[in-house]
Amino acid sequence: MVAQAQVGRVVRAPKTAELIAADMRRQIVRGELKPGETLPPETQLMEQYGVSRPTLREAFRILETETLISVRRGSRGGAQVMKPDLSVAARYVGLLLQLEGTTIDDVYEARMVSEPVCARMLARNRTQKDIDDLRACVDELREAVAAGEHSVPDPIKWADLTYRFHELVMQRCGNKTLAVQGAVLADIVATHLRSSVSQSFTRAETPRRFQKTIRSYEKLIKLVEAGDEEGAEQHWRSHMEIAAKHLFPQGQKNQPLVDLFS
Repeated sequence: MVAQAQVGRVVRAPKTAELIAADMRRQIVRGELKPGETLPPETQLMEQYGVSRPTLREAFRILETETLISVRRGSRGGAQVMKPDLSVAARYVGLLLQLEGTTIDDVYEARMVSEPVCARMLARNRTQKDIDDLRACVDELREAVAAGEHSVPDPIKWADLTYRFHELVMQRCGNKTLAVQGAVLADIVATHLRSSVSQSFTRAETPRRFQKTIRSYEKLIKLVEAGDEEGAEQHWRSHMEIAAKHLFPQGQKNQPLVDLFS
């Protein structure tokens, strides 16, 4: 007797609440429902979708989890559309990376591949606003150094500002996919920077290192403003290689992400 091949598999039919959430999600993504807009009253939506209140509220909970809507309870309550939050994706990606046993070095290596390319693209696509925003970030870094004791800035302030500069390079490169990729890694990178900088600041620091970083940022701005694509990419790769020596003290390079977030 010839065995029959199994061609099917059990497929779970989506719940009604999931279908409603998918429909609303689609409207938000397409811009039919805009951030700040209040959804119709529950009774109207229940009639529109032909569902009960518990089913509709389950759909709301799905969209709330995705930070696509915010629901306020009470007589003056209602569901309001929110701007999609990339931190949701970042949390899930961070969790997956932790489950895979990913190290800090692995994340930084990914940045080393993408950020220098973004610097090249930024030099090609830069606008005056991009240049102005990069310079404003550098001005804040100077102020942070000047305000610090013995010209050594507050570690958290320094970490946040230096990360913002890197973020601008990613966000303004002109490629939305790379910009989102950079944003998804934001929580991981920012958390590591705060941890690493705080540890490194416990040792003797000199103003020279901070001034050197600022000069490196200024050089990138000049290369970007001049439209020097190759120069911007090479400089940023070199900058990140040098920065890694300060970001991974005492063997922190091989630290698992799960330790960083625990």
